[in-house]
Amino acid sequence: MSDKTKPHSSENRIKNYVLISLFTALTAVCSFVTIPSPIPFTLQTFGVFVSLLMLDGKHGTISVCLYIIAGVIGIPVFSGFSGGIGHLMGATGGYISGFILICLFYWLVTSLFGNGLFIKAVGLTVGLFLCYAFGTLWYTAVFVGTLTFKSFADAFIICVFPFIIPDFIKIVVALLIKHKTSNILT
Repeated sequence: MSDKTKPHSSENRIKNYVLISLFTALTAVCSFVTIPSPIPFTLQTFGVFVSLLMLDGKHGTISVCLYIIAGVIGIPVFSGFSGGIGHLMGATGGYISGFILICLFYWLVTSLFGNGLFIKAVGLTVGLFLCYAFGTLWYTAVFVGTLTFKSFADAFIICVFPFIIPDFIKIVVALLIKHKTSNILT
């Protein structure tokens, strides 16, 4: 490695660390925007979508993982200014863990098929449905057999159905933000 490439490489690493940190913080701030319900309406998924789109699959995944780790160790970054491993192990923890599925799927799809708008939209949408599936399975495992939930279908109706349109809107807005700011982080 020549002397000319060493500073450039170091500058890129520092830039990546800063951007990852900023988007981790953005996801935390998005989680504070909450409409209470059995499964709270938040902007967490919007933070995940924007992180992936503005960074890339790899760095967006790192950002989201850091967000989850921060919450697990007790930093109040989850909805309702909460944190701790108990929150992740609770009824909605599967949805938070499912953010990693969104990231990994998006990373895989964009790595295999490129960074076109359609590919990105598909990556986020299918990743979101993987998150829904994992989160709902988790939620069902916690509540199955109670008076409220008898099956996965019951949990899906309560935990996913109300979020589909708002989450689709979040994807569209995140894609529009990426399109309008495509040259900012390059």
